[in-house]
Amino acid sequence: MAIIQNQTDTIAALATPAGSGAIAVLRISGKDAFTVCDKIFSSAKKKDKRISEQKSHTLHFGFIKSGEKNIDEVLVSVFRTPHSYTGEDVIEISCHGSTFVQQKMLEAIVAAGARLAQPGEFTLRAFLNGKFDLAQAEAVADLIAANSASSHHVAMQQMRGGFSSEIKKLRDQLIHFASLLELELDFSEEDVVFANREELKYLILNLSSHILSLISSFRLGNVIRNGVPVAIAGKPNAGKSTLLNALLNEERAIVTSIAGTTRDTIEEEINIEGINFRFIDTAGIRSSTDIIESIGVAKTFEKINKAVAIIYLFDPKETSYAELKTIIADLKATSMERKATLLPVANKVDQYDIEKLKRDFPPNEIIFISAKKQINLDQLTKRLLELTLGDKINLNDAIVTNARHVEALTKTEEVLANALQGLNTSITTDFIASDIRRALYFLGEITGEITTDNLLENIFSKFCIGK
Repeated sequence: MAIIQNQTDTIAALATPAGSGAIAVLRISGKDAFTVCDKIFSSAKKKDKRISEQKSHTLHFGFIKSGEKNIDEVLVSVFRTPHSYTGEDVIEISCHGSTFVQQKMLEAIVAAGARLAQPGEFTLRAFLNGKFDLAQAEAVADLIAANSASSHHVAMQQMRGGFSSEIKKLRDQLIHFASLLELELDFSEEDVVFANREELKYLILNLSSHILSLISSFRLGNVIRNGVPVAIAGKPNAGKSTLLNALLNEERAIVTSIAGTTRDTIEEEINIEGINFRFIDTAGIRSSTDIIESIGVAKTFEKINKAVAIIYLFDPKETSYAELKTIIADLKATSMERKATLLPVANKVDQYDIEKLKRDFPPNEIIFISAKKQINLDQLTKRLLELTLGDKINLNDAIVTNARHVEALTKTEEVLANALQGLNTSITTDFIASDIRRALYFLGEITGEITTDNLLENIFSKFCIGK
């Protein structure tokens, strides 16, 4: 638990991504941050200038030195406690982005008395110093990883405390009744009642409804955070690679008239209305004596098992409706573990009589497209959005994106259900109070009122070094 135990050390790390660039930023945080900087900084104008004597939120131009040798020309930013990211004294040094310069700068900082930070240690200190709660701290990592407009929006909303405020409201309402129940226990011998049982039932029902709504939002939140893996499956020559190329608007996959051209899976991300979809072009599903193609087909089923949505692409000339229903039933059985959304799509409709196709294949079940001519692709993407996300998406609502939060909310709902059952059967106050305490505990785990070293270690060790 070194990350928890060494919070009095002064720490340092590269805050910008590893590798060469125009500039790099190194961050120092802790009680000796200014002392460390004084040992290695030399002002370009005033030789006796000391960083430790400068005002907060000021910039200083000079050199970082190793002994008497200049390493680089730099800008030093000063942030005094508590007005910094971590709540401690913080120095940020902007230097040139050479990997050699970065390494030499870190060596000089460590030699001056700091130690290298562990993953997430700056944000951990910000949490421990009350700069934000645990859910907001986790949103920092989500913001860094955001790769779409929706994931950025939700991470920003959570980092500003949107989700935390929802949990705080739930917790505050429970705390009021919990205190009344505890008071009853203190006066148990006098048989007095402070907490109105009907009001408590009403509160629990409302809280449970709200919590279940938050839990159900995780389906959307998980999609926003991680994107939607979509497998494009079908027989050889159904047009899977052509569809991928059409969606990407580039020649990403090789397309030929030879059946079995695609031997391995090809994956590409496409942003559709702010949501990342990861389309996976797979090998055509068929029996084959070709060893390489057989391996490709096996990989196809691996991807199908991991997909959130499956596009089954078929040539309506080669596949009858009866055969299609059998194939879809088999695919659903294959993907039952993930409960994937399955979307049958008839391709090459530019070659056939569309009205006859709609008589042979129910149009309410099937989308008709031409990947080659890019006909009805907008219908396909719209249907994918509807099937995977629902028809109404409000990113300003509280949305759960973290599996840890879902687990805590689920446990909260379970103990509230126990409390409600106890109230309905006139169970004694001590059992009801115990359930309410547990509900408060699980809600407190989300925002950090309740923590353990193991919990913090698990959360912050997943952050990048320098954050």
